[in-house]
Amino acid sequence: MKAIIIDDERLARQELKNLLAAHKEIEVVAECANAEEAKAKIAEISPDVIFLDIQMPGKTGLELLEEISALPEVVFVTAYDEYAIRAFEINALDYLLKPVQPQRLAETVKKLLNKEAGDKKENNSPLQDNDQVFVKDGEKCWFVSLNNIRLFESEGNYVRVYFDTFRPLILRSLNSLETRLPEKSFF
Repeated sequence: MKAIIIDDERLARQELKNLLAAHKEIEVVAECANAEEAKAKIAEISPDVIFLDIQMPGKTGLELLEEISALPEVVFVTAYDEYAIRAFEINALDYLLKPVQPQRLAETVKKLLNKEAGDKKENNSPLQDNDQVFVKDGEKCWFVSLNNIRLFESEGNYVRVYFDTFRPLILRSLNSLETRLPEKSFF
C-alpha cells in the first residue's frame, strides 16, 4: 500500500516513518509538511492511505480533506484527542495519538490490510480486552478500553455502560454486544 505522511513536524514524520518500516505492506512514498504540499502530492501519487496530522500552520488536516475529491483511507496522527469525533464523522479509518505506540500502529495497519482485502468481517470480529470502543451519549463521547468497563446493563433497546464514574446509555441491544465481547471477561 502506498502511504503519504502529512505532518508539519519533521521529527514526527521521521518517527512515524521509522515505525511504519516494520510493516512491509506499507510503503511511504512521500512526506509533506503542510496541506498545500499534501494536496498536490495526493493528486500526483494517488496513495492508498494518508497519515495526517490535524494541527498544521495554514490549513488544518480537516480543511485539507474538504478539498480532496478522491479521498484515500485516512489515519489521523495527532497530539490532540478533541478532534476524534469529527475524524470519525468523516469516516477516518483510525485516530492515533502522539506519541504513536508501535502496538497501536500495528492494529491500524491490520485494519488497513483488512479493508484493502475487502474483509467485511472486521466490524463483526470479537473484541479483545485491550481494545478501545467508542461510546457516545448525547453530546458526550469517550474512547474506553474494554478493561475499564465493569458492566453492560440492558434497558429495553438500550444498554447502559459502566466505566470509571460514568454510566452512558447507548442505542444497542445487549444481544448485539454479546457477540463481540470477549467471553472470558463478559458473561
